[in-house]
Amino acid sequence: MNDANPKNVGQGTCISLAGLQNLYARTKWLITKRLKEFRETLRRGSDKDIFAELAFCILTPQSDAHRCWNTIELLRKKNILMSASSAEFAHHLFGVRFHNNKSRYICDSRKRFTEILTCLRKGCPTPELRQWLATNIMGLGYKEASHFLRNIGLGDRIAILDRHILRNLVAFHVIPCLPRTMMPRQYLIIEKRMRQWARKIRIPLAHLDLLLWFKEKGEIFK
Repeated sequence: MNDANPKNVGQGTCISLAGLQNLYARTKWLITKRLKEFRETLRRGSDKDIFAELAFCILTPQSDAHRCWNTIELLRKKNILMSASSAEFAHHLFGVRFHNNKSRYICDSRKRFTEILTCLRKGCPTPELRQWLATNIMGLGYKEASHFLRNIGLGDRIAILDRHILRNLVAFHVIPCLPRTMMPRQYLIIEKRMRQWARKIRIPLAHLDLLLWFKEKGEIFK
């Protein structure tokens, strides 16, 4: 197997650190392009675009990301994303785990969306925004809040520690084992170690997240 060939990665492929760095050299332009698209969401996107990303990130825990995004696009196509009731949301969440709870979370976040937009546009440091979101918005923990902020272009200083990233951090000996729990303190400790590792291997933290996702799935999605 050629470690450096993007066509040969995906499905949890194991590669060396040198292979990961070679893969980054080949995919850096794709990652840069995707991050630029994320930044445009907050800069030039509509409020509906931002809310779509928020709702998507509420849906994704323990669910397929493509299916979650397809659901968001369907709700937008029907022009009900900003108006559907909790029951209407639940009806459309085909194959999304915990759909009843997530429907309530989305409706709750919509009620507070003006407040969320105000916080986003104050220019507060991203870690503070994440803390506020995780504390005040139902359905958002540190991981989901990090995901949302990254998807609107505010993810340069934070990491999305989902199971794919954590498995890679173990594989590359950044952390000794998968954590049993991910309380905020543990999240910040692992994030710090990932940030230090990113600096050591000379791959920006925001790029490293998408690179590891590409390594696992063979694509750069959301």
